Amino acid sequence: MTGNGARRPRRVVVTGIGAVAPGGSTREDFWARIVSGKPATRRVTFFDASEYRSQVAAEADFDPAVAGLTPQEIRRNDRYGQFALVAGSEAVSDAGLDTGAWNGERAGVLLGSAVGATMRLEDEYVVLSDHGRRWEVDGRYAMPFMYSVFVPSAVATEVAIRHGAHGPSAVVSTGCTSGIDAIGLAAQQIEEGTVDVMLCGGSESPISPISYACFDAIRATSPRNDDPEGASRPFDADRQGFVMGEGCAVLVLEELEHARRRGAHVYCEVTGYASHANAYHMTGLHPDGVEMSRAIDEAMAQAALNPEDIGYINAHGSGTKQNDRHETGAFKRSLNGAAYRIPISSIKSMIGHSLGAIGAMEMAACALVIDRDAIPPTANLTTPDPECDLDYTPLTAREAHVDHVLSVGSGFGGFQSAMVFSRLKEL
Repeated sequence: MTGNGARRPRRVVVTGIGAVAPGGSTREDFWARIVSGKPATRRVTFFDASEYRSQVAAEADFDPAVAGLTPQEIRRNDRYGQFALVAGSEAVSDAGLDTGAWNGERAGVLLGSAVGATMRLEDEYVVLSDHGRRWEVDGRYAMPFMYSVFVPSAVATEVAIRHGAHGPSAVVSTGCTSGIDAIGLAAQQIEEGTVDVMLCGGSESPISPISYACFDAIRATSPRNDDPEGASRPFDADRQGFVMGEGCAVLVLEELEHARRRGAHVYCEVTGYASHANAYHMTGLHPDGVEMSRAIDEAMAQAALNPEDIGYINAHGSGTKQNDRHETGAFKRSLNGAAYRIPISSIKSMIGHSLGAIGAMEMAACALVIDRDAIPPTANLTTPDPECDLDYTPLTAREAHVDHVLSVGSGFGGFQSAMVFSRLKEL
């Protein structure tokens, strides 16, 4: 997988998966939720959302102490940092890595987040400003770890410290494509020989008043407050916007021979990744899908695949009118007639849209689709939009043997990313 379609000898595989998601705080809970077809969306409980246009969310029932974090880790990390520590440890354990004995110089961390420590920063501002009554905040009341909360790179640092990863450590922030971009860039680090192992993915905890105010202002979130479980409706004619979510997924990527020497279980291979910016508008998209299709075309060229080779597409599927039309157009443009035969679905219908984390959560789902021969459904798809006339796998999961999965992401700012995971086969 390279940027120009040529293949390098160093191949990259997924050997570990960790997840914290609405509906469950482990990888197995996450998988069970997304194949169940049952949304984990509900009315907001984290704050009083009664004055907001959208009052629904996909919240994770997460207790950091129960999940194994120390009081010190809980104190110095925002919720999204806590997610990353827990999911990262699950991924490392799943991969069978002994980080106490590994070569930390050949391991790195690359995580994605769109909004960082939103919850903790907002809480601290409320204290420092005396609930907004003081124009000049009083720094004497700041928590001692404010710097770590303020700087997004701290989440990668925390994961690196926990596992002794001394290689590249960074945070990618490209809006809603942050998670998929972090995995793609991490794979490139392994390909080029900088490292042998990367812990990568995305984490987000944006369910806070400031985040809701931002999306209320542009009317991007669903106002279907009387039906929280039915509020996220990708590709449905009655969709009204996305439902805010939260969560994290961390993948262990390894150079193939490194994984083989350990006898590691391989979920799949990373065979293609591309990202483009439309350089057009902060939130606007062309309905014909040309920008996303460019990313799809490049990712598939790297993987040396034809449209007929794709067995499943994990859609961005946010549930906004604009995105779902744009995405449908992109699939038709890139995949031609095969677009009508490939099963497609959006897991956002069940776990919401967790901004910078969702791309990583979707790639975790893609790895599990290949490993477990099942395709998650699109929940709440009861009245298909005639403009979204592809097979969006309504309501019920399907059994299927899938060798190649395509996943796409679309982010405010004009970011369009695509990634291909493939079942590992010998050359």
